[in-house]
Amino acid sequence: MKISAIIIIALIIRILSNPCANAIQKKLSINNSAITINTYAYLFLSIFCIIPAFGTDWSIYNFDFWLYVAFSGLLCTLSSVCLIKALETGEMSVLGPINSYKCIIGLILGAIFLKEYPNLAELFGLIAIILGSWLIFDTTKEGFSIELFKRKDIILRFLALIFSGSEAVVIKQIIIMSSAAKSFMLWCFSGLLFSITLMIICHKNNKLLNKTDYIKCLEIAIFLGLMQLSTNYVFKHMNVGLSLALFQLSSIVAVALGYKMFGEKDFIKKIIGTVIMIVGSCMIIL
Repeated sequence: MKISAIIIIALIIRILSNPCANAIQKKLSINNSAITINTYAYLFLSIFCIIPAFGTDWSIYNFDFWLYVAFSGLLCTLSSVCLIKALETGEMSVLGPINSYKCIIGLILGAIFLKEYPNLAELFGLIAIILGSWLIFDTTKEGFSIELFKRKDIILRFLALIFSGSEAVVIKQIIIMSSAAKSFMLWCFSGLLFSITLMIICHKNNKLLNKTDYIKCLEIAIFLGLMQLSTNYVFKHMNVGLSLALFQLSSIVAVALGYKMFGEKDFIKKIIGTVIMIVGSCMIIL
């Protein structure tokens, strides 16, 4: 597979923007609910999309297409809320590498629904990524044990990756049926719709943000927008499983941000684990 310079740039944007958004989400989650943070972020994203949306003919798409859009919005909202709730108490440098397991979900769902099958090199690369994450889990007090996987933040992070891994396959189908740009607009609007719905259902846990928090939500929206635009572009030109594997490179950024912004420990050991994951990603590329 030939990877152009534009795809590489899109990959770099995706790798950097996701952990930056997560770092701000973690800061905001100290005093605000995950649902509120998510709703305002998607509100800002949707505002950005209003003008181009009015210039688009949406009537050409059938009922099946809109079912995909609705399913994508639901998965997106559930994934985002679970992730923010996990970041509320968990370490970025531990939760970030868990994202590596998304590759397995992406490859399985991609094979089932999109007929995209991994080769032997990709499978060995995925094994290396998982082994690297095991080394990082060893820095927790529970170690790589059953007790670790009973922790609320770990469970929520796994739920987030299951939802987002499933969402990735649905988004690629939407892109195939429309375009990367249209898929992005619909991702914003559907994410906002389901976030508002969830906010109404759980209204007791939500409160108004202050001015500083609104600005931080805008920052989250910008990073999420960059993340999704670059994700859509990569999905349009690359295999879903391979794309998700390459996205794991953002784990090293998450480890660095966790160390610098939140004083998380065992930096060297986590970096070594992350490097093993990067080697796995390189195996997949080759």
